[in-house]
Amino acid sequence: MRTKHCRREMEFSRGSHQESRRLLLSLLLLAAWEAGNGQIRYSVPEEAKHGTFVGRIAQDLGLELAELVPRLFRLASKGRGDLLEVNLQNGILFVNSRIDREELCGRSAECSLHLEVIVDRPLQVFHVEVEVRDINDNPPVFPATQKNLFMAESRPLDSRFPLEGASDADIGENAQLTYRLSPNDYFSLEKPSEDKWAKRLGLVLRKPLDREESLELHLTLTATDGGKPELTGTVQLLVEVLDANDNAPVFDKALYTVKLPENAPNGTLVIKLNASDLDEGANGDIIYSFSTDISPTVKSRFHVDPNTGEIMVKGYIDFEESKSYEILVEGIDKGQLPLSGHCTVVVEVEDTNDNMPVMEFKSLSLPIREDAPLGTVIALISVSDSDSGVNGKVTCSLTPHVPFRLVSTFKNYYSLVLDSALDRESVPSYGVVVTARDGGSPPLSATASVWVEVADVNDNAPAFAQPEHMVFVRENNAPGRHICTLSARDPDAQENARVSYSLVERRVGERALSSYVSVHAESGRVFALQPLDHEELELLQFQVSARDAGVPPLGSNVTLQVFVLDENDNAPALLPGGAGELVPRSLGAGHVVAKVRAVDADSGYNAWLSYELLQPAAAAAGGARGPFRVGLYTGEISTTRALDEADAPRQRLLVLVKDHGEPALTATATVLLSLVESGLAPRASSRAPVGAAGAPTALLDVNVYLIVAICAVSSLLVLTLLLYVALRCAAPPGEGEGAGAAGKPALVCASAVGSWSCSQQRRQRVCSGEGPPKTDLMAFSPSVPDSRDRENQESSSGDSLLKVSLLISFA
Repeated sequence: MRTKHCRREMEFSRGSHQESRRLLLSLLLLAAWEAGNGQIRYSVPEEAKHGTFVGRIAQDLGLELAELVPRLFRLASKGRGDLLEVNLQNGILFVNSRIDREELCGRSAECSLHLEVIVDRPLQVFHVEVEVRDINDNPPVFPATQKNLFMAESRPLDSRFPLEGASDADIGENAQLTYRLSPNDYFSLEKPSEDKWAKRLGLVLRKPLDREESLELHLTLTATDGGKPELTGTVQLLVEVLDANDNAPVFDKALYTVKLPENAPNGTLVIKLNASDLDEGANGDIIYSFSTDISPTVKSRFHVDPNTGEIMVKGYIDFEESKSYEILVEGIDKGQLPLSGHCTVVVEVEDTNDNMPVMEFKSLSLPIREDAPLGTVIALISVSDSDSGVNGKVTCSLTPHVPFRLVSTFKNYYSLVLDSALDRESVPSYGVVVTARDGGSPPLSATASVWVEVADVNDNAPAFAQPEHMVFVRENNAPGRHICTLSARDPDAQENARVSYSLVERRVGERALSSYVSVHAESGRVFALQPLDHEELELLQFQVSARDAGVPPLGSNVTLQVFVLDENDNAPALLPGGAGELVPRSLGAGHVVAKVRAVDADSGYNAWLSYELLQPAAAAAGGARGPFRVGLYTGEISTTRALDEADAPRQRLLVLVKDHGEPALTATATVLLSLVESGLAPRASSRAPVGAAGAPTALLDVNVYLIVAICAVSSLLVLTLLLYVALRCAAPPGEGEGAGAAGKPALVCASAVGSWSCSQQRRQRVCSGEGPPKTDLMAFSPSVPDSRDRENQESSSGDSLLKVSLLISFA
């Protein structure tokens, strides 16, 4: 007993040493494989208990324990996903539920769990492979617990009787079976060779049977696997010795191998078997049938004709279900004591391309921001095909003209990544269609689509239609009057496109801009907060800012030029001087004796003044013509005739000064003239000495120079006008008049008479916020004088006028 115990301990020690060597070799191969492929591999034995440690997956993937929960750390597995789990507190991968390698991988030599570790923010995908190691947990199993064999006593020695071997669900050494037969005198056991089709398990007759000596023989066949510890399975063999038939049926071959395409229709002939029997009559007639040891799967897929020996398809043949079928066929004669012959038909199923690829979106990161960097992972796609070889090799492609591409990550996994820059304002979304096509002939394909929405970022500033706007507003407007509406467009979306408006504050003279105008933050409507005065402010130029609500906000400015149009709200104002004059009685007709001076704070026609002499009531009643008249546009009082003694010594003249506004505003001036003798009025004599010979000539020379100057200035103005009209015609058409009209002001006015005159010029300050004050040059056209004045004017060279009228305002 002690010796046997020591031997057992030595064998156990030797087995443990070999197991350690195998484990060390596996770890070395695993480390080398990981270094070459960049993939984490673990190993776990099947049937491990719940909680069994597998590996420190978070540490091996380079992830911090604190970020597992915030980044939504999760496992995804193809097939059963509850076998393994990760403790999010310590990052350890452990066994969650029972792992049965045989249930998971069947008889496959390799068995692994392919895990996908997915973390978000940002999206990362890791591939982990956990090898499931086989343990010897399945004993050998025979098709039945008892098998009946019928043997004639006349069978010669060395006759062979095939037996159905046992099967072991394990793999490797755990499935290496050895057989032994219980001790007996009649049979020996013929063990199978390495080529399972060449030499099968069977009984060999070593001693002639004698039915009279023994009707039945009870044998036990034991199968033992190579696991540690080893497991066994048994089947009871009952041999009944028959009396009669000397010759059993014999097949042409002991082993037939045929190829059959999958999806073969029912009734397809697989093979026609032929067996012969040397006996005659009923002893030589053979009936074909499947062996009683045949599996139910074979019976459901094939049928053998008992008379002809033809094996035909009667069920669905699927390569993906089984790649081959083993059919045991018996040929039994019709003798009184029937004898049988046996053969094996191996049907190898050929694969056809009958399975389309299957696609599945494992993870989606949508929507994607339009400023996402190139290479951003949008989706993880898994593809598979149940076919084998080229029929199961799948390639994926995308619809053209999309800014994405597919990247093969691991085996049949693809990542949909960003390949070019996105612009939501150009294309807000994309319909992406992924096509998976296998390598069969003809190829089969499947499609899957995903709608990729592009999320907006604030990358567009609000933009105005034009950088400047011009608005014309009449002065004396009501407070709060709407001037114009500004609008800026932002192609972004939601908050990034919500535009608010504000003034760019500055000083206008001594006051803030916000005391003149305001802008509504949401609508962009611009209002005048107080009445505007053209005489104080002709041009109000300022900027309005448009800013979106994005983070960070973006904005742009527009320049608004508000031109204040003049209203006739100022009456003419008289200038001091010229109220009383001494006039010599010796003056003749046409002599200037006084001048009324007046100005108007308005501009344009509203500041164009005309003078009119209001005749005394007595002169008007007598119909006599007074000795004085006033120049219509000069305000100069001159004599209409030679003075005589009948004229009153004191002349009181009432002059009406009137502008050309609508309605016209007036002012009156009283001029007192005292008629004196020539010797008592040196001032009058010195101004216009009566009878001086050189006076008309001097006045004529002055008028000639004045006419030449007026012609020169008028020519320059006409040339300027022609050049300006040419430039206007060449420029693109602007907006119409009114609020918000664009372009430079160009006002041209012609009077009814068509004559030129120059008004008194004045300088005004234009508040534009930029540059020095500006000056406007104005030329006004007078009205047509009446017939009486025309007579006197024709006699005076100082009243000559050029017959053209033009008004040009320069801003």
